Amino acid sequence: MTYRTLVNLPVVLTVCATESGIVGGKVSKPHSRPYMASLQFQGHHSCVYFVPQDMTVVLGAHDISKAEKSQQSIQVAKYHKYPNFTGLYDYDIMLLKLKTNAKLNEYVQPIDLPNDDGKIPANIKCVVAGWGKTGTNKPSSNVLKETTEQLQFSFECRYIWKEYFRSNHMICTKVIKKAGGLCQGDSGGPLLCNNKPQGIIAFTEGKDCNNPKYPHVFTKIHFFLPWIKKIMKKYDNVTSAST
Repeated sequence: MTYRTLVNLPVVLTVCATESGIVGGKVSKPHSRPYMASLQFQGHHSCVYFVPQDMTVVLGAHDISKAEKSQQSIQVAKYHKYPNFTGLYDYDIMLLKLKTNAKLNEYVQPIDLPNDDGKIPANIKCVVAGWGKTGTNKPSSNVLKETTEQLQFSFECRYIWKEYFRSNHMICTKVIKKAGGLCQGDSGGPLLCNNKPQGIIAFTEGKDCNNPKYPHVFTKIHFFLPWIKKIMKKYDNVTSAST
């Protein structure tokens, strides 16, 4: 069975992409990443400090400062936190159930979840995208931006982040200086390797988000697939998983 995004339990992993900004990089081609979504509270884009049921998921957006005709705004009905989540960065993943189904079209499309053995080769280049801050203490971008980062070996991440990095359910990348990198990534956006979502942005170095000494850390999606499938079975009319 192939597990995909944006069905009846839409937008499980990528909803917080407004918090994952891009330093440098480039503006994405409008609507070239139709699986991206923004989580909003009273018209503002945020992933933190609010009860999920008070949030709205916006799909099909490129410029989140405008009411684009392509956009679909759907309220969150229910949420599922991972049982081991403590409120910090460990096991940082949540599934959202929306009140209504998303309408799939050229602006809103699913993306398949990883279905391999979970092994991702180090040193491959992966894509990160988001609407968040364009640098430490800098404003957010209204339009979707993206860049590439290079996957690192787990031992490299552990050497820098010590006990904060858990290799069984985390992966990390390093900044490619000329390409830019992510910023304020304490929640949300996707890491795509070989066109598959392999990670969700978990944390970066707080004082300098683009410091090449500190790898950017992601929640490893593959580790959580059994839990995602278990949650999906609770909804009789859902046959596919979401991110």
